[in-house]
Amino acid sequence: MARQSAPDAPPGRADGPDGRVTVAVITRDRPYSVLRTLDALATLPERPSVIVVDNGCDDAACSAVRRHPAAVRLLRPRENTGALGRNLAVQHADTPYVAFSDDDSWWAPGALRRAADLLDAHPRLGLLAARTLVGADGTEDPLNAVLAASPLPDEPDLPGRPVLGFLGCACVVRRDAFLTAGGYHPLLFFGGEETLLAYDLAVHGWGVTYEPSLTARHHPDPAGRGDRNTICNAATRR
Repeated sequence: MARQSAPDAPPGRADGPDGRVTVAVITRDRPYSVLRTLDALATLPERPSVIVVDNGCDDAACSAVRRHPAAVRLLRPRENTGALGRNLAVQHADTPYVAFSDDDSWWAPGALRRAADLLDAHPRLGLLAARTLVGADGTEDPLNAVLAASPLPDEPDLPGRPVLGFLGCACVVRRDAFLTAGGYHPLLFFGGEETLLAYDLAVHGWGVTYEPSLTARHHPDPAGRGDRNTICNAATRR
């Protein structure tokens, strides 16, 4: 199939392509999952640009991603970069905002446009954490309730509920804010990296909020990724 053309509609249109957001997807050796994610992203009315960072070593999977109409760009680090693959994607993005997905998650129609509108309207807003629905039945992720109950006080120049945490595959960042804060910290390979980024954004004066009007969909593999703990332990010994 031919690669999709770049969005040609003006940003902020009520429907049709929206050129303000790039979706950054990190994946590793899960070709079925990442292609399913790309399928979902390709159906979004916003028609976002997509950057895939492949932390794996499966050449056949990479070829399939390159052929997918939603994959604008494929980046292949020389080693498994873990969460830092998101930093690489943001560095290569050429839109003001970047939404993150993993190879088992994607965005609901209209969510990226809504996020871009909020970021446009609130110049101190650095990161929006979305409501996450899990699986085909759309079960509420338990983190939604935790974020909604954040004890941090409301901030008049920000939408949503101020927080200092979020789900890595369900957030949208202002690219400049992300880069100013240094992105994801190399201290943590996977697990807890979101909290460090939230702290760094806050230190630099950027707002981090939970906005339940944005919806991300998460369809985790029931088998999980059994080698994640091994990978994380190895990374901390580098």
